[in-house]
Amino acid sequence: MNKKERVDLAKWSILYAKKIGSNEVSITISKTNKIEIEVRNKKIDKLVESTQNSLNLSLYVDNRFSSHYTNNLKKEHLKNFIEKAYLMTKHLNTDPYRSLPDPELYKNQKKIDIKINDGSYKSIEYKKKVKIARDIEKSAMNQNKKIISVTSSFYNSHEELVKVQSNGFSGEKESTIFSCSAEVTVKDADRGKPEDWSSANARFFKDLPDPELIGKSAADRALRKIGQCKIKTGIYDMVVENRVANKMIYALYLPIKAKSIQQKNSFLENKINKKIASEKLTIIDDPFVIKGLGSRLFDSEGISSKKRTIVDRGILKSIYVDDYYGKKLKMKPTTDSFSNIVLEKGTKSIEDMIKSIKKGMIITEFLGGNSNSLTGDFSFGIVGLYIEHGQVIKPVNEMNITGNLETLWKHLYDVGNDPYIYSSYMTPSLHFKEINFSGVN
Repeated sequence: MNKKERVDLAKWSILYAKKIGSNEVSITISKTNKIEIEVRNKKIDKLVESTQNSLNLSLYVDNRFSSHYTNNLKKEHLKNFIEKAYLMTKHLNTDPYRSLPDPELYKNQKKIDIKINDGSYKSIEYKKKVKIARDIEKSAMNQNKKIISVTSSFYNSHEELVKVQSNGFSGEKESTIFSCSAEVTVKDADRGKPEDWSSANARFFKDLPDPELIGKSAADRALRKIGQCKIKTGIYDMVVENRVANKMIYALYLPIKAKSIQQKNSFLENKINKKIASEKLTIIDDPFVIKGLGSRLFDSEGISSKKRTIVDRGILKSIYVDDYYGKKLKMKPTTDSFSNIVLEKGTKSIEDMIKSIKKGMIITEFLGGNSNSLTGDFSFGIVGLYIEHGQVIKPVNEMNITGNLETLWKHLYDVGNDPYIYSSYMTPSLHFKEINFSGVN
């Protein structure tokens, strides 16, 4: 099924749903092809290829709403599917806020190429993908005899999508993602088997790093965990590596969603245009990053994408308002979710940050934990490296950081110059002052 056929099927589905009584209808039809290769012990341990066609149907019937999904795109099946969905929706409770977005929100969609589709996707040979996974494993295993095992992988996906809504929206997207990774386990005498990983994601195949670098990075990171231990409970400086700093940003994301605010579950309610963080923090939601992993021209509701400043030098400027909760709050919708999170970067490298620290910790990994959207209180398990007088002294694990998010972000001391490019969270390394670490009393 080509793009035109998907659009025609979406329009036919909308007409049929309205014919039997639906007031408004939204249809998304997609085709996704995925390949996943995993190598372990020099053998292909996993090989999965799948192609899936799907149709998502959202119905609005007399202020009642429901969503339905099917893989069968034949019209004779879809008639019965739509009829059953309609009858199910009729039994739901009414909700006056359930309707499609105002068509005004569809306007001014940018007509630019954000380069999220690699046209060479179909020409990349299977052998080349397997070789990448094998080269990653070989590179990791060659680093040290203390390495017990390596699991390497290659993944790619190609999606073609059309979205049509009964009140005027029509959009399409074609995108690719390529990923490669390694997970390495090492021997650490009586202290267990430390593990670590390295990975990269890109829209274009050519933008993936050298497989040998992925393998070496994962091995080096696992090896430096040998001898890890707890240190004393106390207040320390904290540097969060760029690749895991998304954990800190996501803890802010939930409290600035309209849903959390409407349900009185946000410590940031009524904080627009107020200071919530250090002036070092500027967060931009940019859906137009070229080749960005979160780049898009419209969101899942069809609302046209816009670049927005969420936090400006510590001042909260904007929140995430989807259409449904926007109606409840009487606020104009912005978008239903984040695209690319871009932090205004600083001038220092992570090495510069480390050199400036008398006593502190580099966070290299978060192990579970939680944050409370209502109070801002948090507790995260961490793994990292202990620093004294600008030098890494030893690896640490089984510790926690605790506190309150608003206090934490006001203790942000510096932002690095090293945004992480392999994620939609393009976060640099972050340096915080006076953080509570729980370890050995």
